[in-house]
Amino acid sequence: MEQRKNLRFHVQFRSSFSSIAMVGGEGSVVDLSIRGCRIESPIDVQPGASLEVRIAAIEHEPPIQIQQALVRWSRGRQFGLEFVTMAPEEWARLQHTVSQIEMEPYERDKQATERNEYS
Repeated sequence: MEQRKNLRFHVQFRSSFSSIAMVGGEGSVVDLSIRGCRIESPIDVQPGASLEVRIAAIEHEPPIQIQQALVRWSRGRQFGLEFVTMAPEEWARLQHTVSQIEMEPYERDKQATERNEYS
């Protein structure tokens, strides 16, 4: 089995996707890395399909847009994507989002420790 190069983080973000072949729909991003994601959706998406993807990661901000993502696998109501092409500003937003998610457990632990120290 192939090892992942990037950590994936469990998330729950709304997403939408579409392709030139008229496949399109909405789903939930259930894990995310800087190179790809896993989406849960009732839409049947085939491996090898090329999709444009929008991920609503931060409330009240426009979705992160991935111009091209390749479907690497599909099982039941889930499929895995590899991000191929995105604008530099979207890449920066994705990197920022993933780094914030990566920091979250440490920030929560740090804040809990600080609260306990001052209680």
